[in-house]
Amino acid sequence: MLLIARKALALAHNKTIRLTTREVHCLSSILLSPPLVSLDLPENWVPYSHPPSSIAFEGEQKTVVIDGKAIAEEIRTKIVSEVWKMKNDVGKVPGLAVVLVGEQRDSQTYVRNKIKACEETGIKSVLAELPEDCTEGDIISVLKKFNEDTSIHGVLVQLPLPQHLDEAKILNMVRLEKDVDGFHPLNMGNLAMRGREPLFVSCTPKGCVELLIRAGVELAGKNAVVIGRSNIVGLPMSLLLQRYDATVSTVHAFSKDPEHITREADIVVAAAGVPNLVRGSWLKPGAVVIDVGTCPVEDSSCEQGYRLVGDVCYEEALGVASAITPVPGGVGPMTIAMLLCNTLDAAKRTSL
Repeated sequence: MLLIARKALALAHNKTIRLTTREVHCLSSILLSPPLVSLDLPENWVPYSHPPSSIAFEGEQKTVVIDGKAIAEEIRTKIVSEVWKMKNDVGKVPGLAVVLVGEQRDSQTYVRNKIKACEETGIKSVLAELPEDCTEGDIISVLKKFNEDTSIHGVLVQLPLPQHLDEAKILNMVRLEKDVDGFHPLNMGNLAMRGREPLFVSCTPKGCVELLIRAGVELAGKNAVVIGRSNIVGLPMSLLLQRYDATVSTVHAFSKDPEHITREADIVVAAAGVPNLVRGSWLKPGAVVIDVGTCPVEDSSCEQGYRLVGDVCYEEALGVASAITPVPGGVGPMTIAMLLCNTLDAAKRTSL
């Protein structure tokens, strides 16, 4: 009991704690329900091999393509103005620090795009690159430095991290008021609870909702299906849609008959990371589709040898959905725009 009390006291002081297997057993031995982490099985999606069934409805639906690139550019223009105003008023600009571990090509591209976006909007950026075989201590040391740097208002760790590193432990080291990725447990918890306001909302879900709002899509009372439940997109996306009073269902790799569940949705957010998983037959005529997936598919006709496709079979969705985001040019630019917004907001809080 003293051990458990000590853990509770540490939690009350906002310290990161990790229960041992023995402590978890001690806490849960009365109940039949197991520790939640033991239920976290890998999300191994199996693409469906059977051909899509035909859809019968009167006339072809006119599909509006939601131009995320244009909307993001409009937002970034306003950010430039705000950054310039801050520089004139208080003599400082927002600062973003990025930690990149290893040399994974996708991560390098994402980080390069974020740094470039900072440069174009007048936001200061600092990049810390660490080798693939670095230790948790190496990363934590860098994060502590950024946490204490008053010229840095936002800190993010580019995911995924190498498997030998404890992702949760590292992310928890980012100071709450600098967690512009919105992954801190307190930010996620406040997002989940009615009447609470997180300091930051995860960038991709925040960008998805902004796209829906700017496209004139009503959220309250609508049936929404989120495909995927990752901590980065799926989970916060579901929570955010609930805060907008949508009726939300989650489809994941263990869902029975995901096609039927998805076909009931007025709004579909696909974030499984499986190319062309969602076929035209999955969609209710007139549904609004937000495609978060960005999957490279080999294509010798392209200069790079591959092309990017989403989780939704775009060609089949056209004529069924009332609106859809393209890949690329849909959610991706909005994610970066929301990161810039979060960094600007963090800087504004320090100048109040």
